Amino acid sequence: MLRRLTVENYALIDHLELELDEHLNIITGETGAGKSILLGALGLLLGNKNDGSAMKDAAKNCVVEGLFSLRGLGLEPFFEEHELDYDEEVVLRRIITPAGKSRSFVGDLPAPLATVKELGGRLLDIHSQHQNLILSSEAFRTEALDTLGGNGALRAEYAGAYAEAGRTRRELEVLCEAAEVGRRDEEWLRFQVEELVSAKLREGEVAELEQEQAVLAHADRIGEALGTLQRALDDEQTGILPQLKASETALSHIREQYPAAVEWGERLHSALQELKDIQSTVAVACERVEADPERLQAVDDRLATLYSLIRKHRAADLEELIAVRDRYAARLETIVHGDEAIEAAREALAAAERRAAELAARLHEARAKVVPVFEQSVLDTLRSLGMAETVFRISLTRTLELTPSGGDEVRYLFSSNGTAVPQPVEKIASGGELSRVMLAVKVLLAKRMQLPTILFDEIDTGVSGRIADAMGQIISTLSETMQVVDITHLPQVASKGSSHFVVYKEAGRTHLRRLSAEERTREIAKMLSGAEVTAAALEQAKILLRG
Repeated sequence: MLRRLTVENYALIDHLELELDEHLNIITGETGAGKSILLGALGLLLGNKNDGSAMKDAAKNCVVEGLFSLRGLGLEPFFEEHELDYDEEVVLRRIITPAGKSRSFVGDLPAPLATVKELGGRLLDIHSQHQNLILSSEAFRTEALDTLGGNGALRAEYAGAYAEAGRTRRELEVLCEAAEVGRRDEEWLRFQVEELVSAKLREGEVAELEQEQAVLAHADRIGEALGTLQRALDDEQTGILPQLKASETALSHIREQYPAAVEWGERLHSALQELKDIQSTVAVACERVEADPERLQAVDDRLATLYSLIRKHRAADLEELIAVRDRYAARLETIVHGDEAIEAAREALAAAERRAAELAARLHEARAKVVPVFEQSVLDTLRSLGMAETVFRISLTRTLELTPSGGDEVRYLFSSNGTAVPQPVEKIASGGELSRVMLAVKVLLAKRMQLPTILFDEIDTGVSGRIADAMGQIISTLSETMQVVDITHLPQVASKGSSHFVVYKEAGRTHLRRLSAEERTREIAKMLSGAEVTAAALEQAKILLRG
């Protein structure tokens, strides 16, 4: 429940502090005094967007702070999930800077506005007179049935199945579109793949062929150069190797008499080994290098084929051309087996739709079970509000197509006269009747949802006299099990409160204060008689307060 609300520098409020009772808190005040401003500040605290008009003094921060008691609400998992520090009392704080930036806090920790909004929705429900229009919302009417029926888990399961069916349907559409495009491209792709596969592409082949081409094209010159080198190395008369071998032998004969010959001989031996290796390699190369016009032509033709394919497919090199071949092959494979994928997707979609339909049917049965309870509870409340001949029925019919909320259309049918045919409540009910219907629904849902706090903003619009007194009694009864804040203009309702606050404007600024018993009597008398408080009005106020 909300224990304390503090507002600083918001709209017409300099500073305001409100200590709330745990039962029924009444807020009254003249039109224009600032009750709507108070609601705006509270909405800001609970995560509403800043519309840019929050600042009273543009040089200071706007700060709205609420102290909430969380005892017995079971919110520990929420705090753990969002990595917030849990305590039985927590402060929610919203700060709007002069630059228009917003910061939100849960306790001492910064928190995303979405998290604050979700938490606020579990702590306090604000119902204004304009919210009566929500009776025309199919989503609200369906949600109300599910709330009363405790269908949260079933509804979540259905939502998952509905989302899965939607996802599978989109996948099927993508596959079908791809198959349509693929069928147009299949012949072209098949030709490209067959051409590239028949080319038997191999990584590194171009570089190898280019090297071989260079050798074959200049075989005569290369053979002549290698032959000259070979003769220079091993010719018996003039070759380097025979002469150096003779020199090595000569040095070996003088090493005892001439020590330097030992080192020279070793060095010469090392050089001889290197030259012999060169001679051996050159000899093998000479045997391999020979003019081969047929092989040269084959290499030229192969390179021409590879160059042509690389240019055709705008590849940078052979490796990129191989990647193009693989992509084409994969696309062709997808097209060839596309019908299989489409069929599998159709089967998956049918299964998902069957699952969603089964859950929608279960939801329909669960909703149908609570319809009589819902109708009777609303009727009981309405009759206590002076609508004895009212007819209120819930029309629950299956829809042709599934929706995010199931397969039902929910309508509230209403007639204030038992002899008239009930019509959708939002179309035929007056403002006062809408207020009473909405109060009856809210009372029913508040008990089921176990909200710690509910705020009514002039929900009693359009009623007066005995009906207003009955409405006040219902709100008072509701406050026995939860905290209620009621902004009202009716003295019959105001007299039921356990605490009474008045909002007033002074010097262009909005103020709020708690009324003493004597002040409260005078405030209610003022609501009865107007600006001039009469003795009769004071006496009537005392009677109302005595209850």
